[in-house]
Amino acid sequence: MLPAAAPRPAVEPAIVARGLTRRFGRVTAVDGVDLDIPRARIYGFLGPNGSGKSTTIRMLCGLLAPSSGAVHVLGHEMPRDAERLRPRLGYMTQKFSLWDDLTVAENLDFMSRVFDLPAERRRQRLQAVTGEYRLDRLLSQRAGTLSGGQRQRLALAAATLHQPELLLLDEPTSAVDPQSRRDFWESLFALVARGVTILVSTHYMDEAERCHELAILADGRLVAQGAPKQLMSDIPARVVEVETDDTVTARAALLQDEAVLSVAQLGTRLHVLLRPDAADPAGRCYARLRDAGVEAQATAVGASLEDVFVAATGFKRTSHVAVAG
Repeated sequence: MLPAAAPRPAVEPAIVARGLTRRFGRVTAVDGVDLDIPRARIYGFLGPNGSGKSTTIRMLCGLLAPSSGAVHVLGHEMPRDAERLRPRLGYMTQKFSLWDDLTVAENLDFMSRVFDLPAERRRQRLQAVTGEYRLDRLLSQRAGTLSGGQRQRLALAAATLHQPELLLLDEPTSAVDPQSRRDFWESLFALVARGVTILVSTHYMDEAERCHELAILADGRLVAQGAPKQLMSDIPARVVEVETDDTVTARAALLQDEAVLSVAQLGTRLHVLLRPDAADPAGRCYARLRDAGVEAQATAVGASLEDVFVAATGFKRTSHVAVAG
């Protein structure tokens, strides 16, 4: 008798990738990435420019063939089934990709025809997205005259006209103000509540923290993966916050300690990462600063997502100024 087959999950992942790799000549842009992305979640790719985020997304949606590895998206093998997958997929690029010379209404109507929506459904969907993304009063305005936030709402409306099951967003908020970014994320959570799976690449820490799960990329490799809170809990480092009026001297003194991996400045505070085996990290920092003649307070604190990023990407023995965003 054959052994019983392992039970299949009730709902298969939206995306499964194994050994996903892409080379451009001698440059390896994506190197052996494995992914299991569940449905109806926001899954984020976090990494600096050039880390492989955009290249990975293009392979997932069939715009770019992998050099090696396997990808299945909504049950379809990519890029073989790219045309069959296309009606179930929405894609929004970093750069506004609609037509500046057309009005909002003309852009949306054109995209509805690209998606080959029947006349009645086209009418219903145009009415729905213009209401949901607050475009009603902008229908006669040319897209080229819209603000960054308005263009973003138009692009999201166009990408979701055909009600895709999977939405891929490539750094979609890089050119908008903070309020527009918050509104945009509220729209994404509304889509997830309706069962849409969203994959979003970003280099903003606050956006990454909003994702249900994260993949952190560096030099094309997957260096950390999991829920943001879990990643912060499992960080392979100890974190100390130092308050001092002499940040320059303090930073230089701390970087003389071999246990210190990174020092980031936030105003008059220093955020210090130490090796996980460093005993009494706050006391160690305080003693180092005292010996250097620096008056300071040192306190052990919880890790931030930026700390996770620094630890995961291996930026060791560094000193930098943290930027909010």
